[in-house]
Amino acid sequence: MTRKELMVPHVEEQPRRGRARETGEDRAVPDSQAASDPRTGDERASSSAPEVTPASVAETLQAEAGDQPAEVPEPEQEKPAAKARRSPVASNAAAHAMRLLNRARGTEAAAPVAAPESLTDHVPAPEQEVAPEAASAGTESGQEQSGAASPVAEKTEAERPAARTRRTPVASNAAAHAMRLLNRARGAESAAPDKAPSGPLAVVIGGGISGLVAARELAISGHRVQLHEASASFGGCVQLHEVAGLRLDAGAESFATRSTAVADLLGELGLGQDIITPQPGGAWLYLKRGTEHGAQPLPATGILGIPGDPWAEEVRSAVGRTGALRAAADLITPVSKKLVEGQMSLGALVRSRMGSAVLQNLVTPVVSGVHSADPDTLDVDAIAPGLRAAVLKHGSLARAVASMRAAAPAGSAVASVKGGMNKLVSALVADLLEAGVELFANSPVAGLEPQEEATGFLVRLAPAEPTAEAEPEHGRNAKADKADKAAKAAKQQLAPGPREVHADRVVLATGGGPAIDLLAGIDAAFEPHRPSSGAGIALVTLVIDKPELDDAPRGTGLLVAPSVENVGAKALTHATAKWQWLGDASGPGSHVLRLSYGRLNDVASALVNADDNSLRSAALKDASVLLGLDITSGDVLGFDVVRYSGALPFATTGHAKRVAEIRALADTHPGLDLVGAWLAGTGLASVIADTRKRLRITAS
Repeated sequence: MTRKELMVPHVEEQPRRGRARETGEDRAVPDSQAASDPRTGDERASSSAPEVTPASVAETLQAEAGDQPAEVPEPEQEKPAAKARRSPVASNAAAHAMRLLNRARGTEAAAPVAAPESLTDHVPAPEQEVAPEAASAGTESGQEQSGAASPVAEKTEAERPAARTRRTPVASNAAAHAMRLLNRARGAESAAPDKAPSGPLAVVIGGGISGLVAARELAISGHRVQLHEASASFGGCVQLHEVAGLRLDAGAESFATRSTAVADLLGELGLGQDIITPQPGGAWLYLKRGTEHGAQPLPATGILGIPGDPWAEEVRSAVGRTGALRAAADLITPVSKKLVEGQMSLGALVRSRMGSAVLQNLVTPVVSGVHSADPDTLDVDAIAPGLRAAVLKHGSLARAVASMRAAAPAGSAVASVKGGMNKLVSALVADLLEAGVELFANSPVAGLEPQEEATGFLVRLAPAEPTAEAEPEHGRNAKADKADKAAKAAKQQLAPGPREVHADRVVLATGGGPAIDLLAGIDAAFEPHRPSSGAGIALVTLVIDKPELDDAPRGTGLLVAPSVENVGAKALTHATAKWQWLGDASGPGSHVLRLSYGRLNDVASALVNADDNSLRSAALKDASVLLGLDITSGDVLGFDVVRYSGALPFATTGHAKRVAEIRALADTHPGLDLVGAWLAGTGLASVIADTRKRLRITAS
């Protein structure tokens, strides 16, 4: 196994890789909406958070356990230096550690326990990780507020033994993990190895983003955790590949900022300071107007291509004067209460309020680029939560969109990580290994069934296949080497032959089809809930020498309308124009283009299954048309193809009801959890928020 293979992740369903190089990614589309004043989670952190000392935390933990506070020496001369080194990132990490500590204490006593007094005025109450359906509701966490009085401080010496009897392995492990995070936030991590977890055994099936996040939540709550991934790598749709000497995202290359779910996780993993937003310039559209084709900027005031101002100049340019007049009729057409009743597709809502021109030329290019689906098949409540209710409230689709845009967090609609989203996978793997989680690649699960006359599940693992040794890479920096070593350490080799694991808990974090295959071994009632497979995608990356693109003539990329006949791609991302770090790494004159194939019409969709050479030729032709200049094979410095088969599920009409039914059935089997994009929806923001919410509710 090469080192590169170790860093190229999989997700819910493993993509087929096709590769053809000359010398030497929720699927990537340009950010469709942009705003100003971008902020990261770390920039919002309080820089006034106090020093977190081992003494204060140790005293609280030991008092709760019934022991006398232990003395933790803290050299007085070191305190000013430690404070001088503290940053917003460290403050965030310390605050997160205290939230975990409070959560751990919540599993040991019925009454909520507050943070130590020294933190009560500085650590904000934790925000609830919410699913996309409730991302804008602003609900607070069920965890305790940091200013609450602590019942631990009121315990008498006689009461302390009772508190000790309530301590469980799960709670003890969770408290220990919180202490590790506190020490890490102070830069005082102990060199001595931590004691291995001793709580109930949880098995996570699937090593994509949802599986890695689920494993982390289980480890935090004190479980012993095994994660089994069928492929050779972790991370799923968040992958890494190298083209012409550049380390690039081969899958998802950004995340939606409609919630703080991804930014919060990145901050906890020490990557908060690396969060970045796209360069100005925005996305463009490539449209067909009559018999002519042309490119123009995407209206910046919309959601999913739905304009907040139907009479804006760019809207009139895209849909024509007649189309804009029809769209503007939305502003004076009454809204019936029946609009919010029953099921409705996104396409049906847009067509009824603004007409077909807006649907075809604005909404469909965005939706097909992001979700690889026709708006007429997508459930409006799943794809745009709260939109129907907002239409009823404001009396217009345009005014509803404008209101939702105004209420959205300040900054760009999408963000990424300096160096690529693949750094999220490396950080998660390293964090899990540090927490004692056992990670197994090339470890497919063959069957799952309830244990007879016992609680829990019997997990049958398929025979392991040997993997190749990693080959060294040169010219790497120390940080990348450390991440690769962590990924390599995670590739634990299992002995061949039939294997069984008796698990107290099981989390299925695979795609919908494989999940139903395994769930059928637990309960045949799952079979009718098998979802249809998602669309196939082929991502073609070109690294070219083309100084003419230094001025980014088409912004950060283009989305292609379905009516276009002279282009086979559905989207093009000008990655070096979109992300400054990549432009700096590639240097002047060199550019990274990524084209996505998987159009909705039959002719263009056939390109998904074309061979690599055919896709290379198609990509050169399409890039030339979309960017308005001739790009030839002589300009190409490097080339790669990554394929996803059925890895992008989409929420068809009635999605929310189906998910509720599946999870209600899963709830009848204690210890079973289901997560992943086939339930949460497409995109890192949806998957991470849903997984954390689900596991935080059930893991303890």
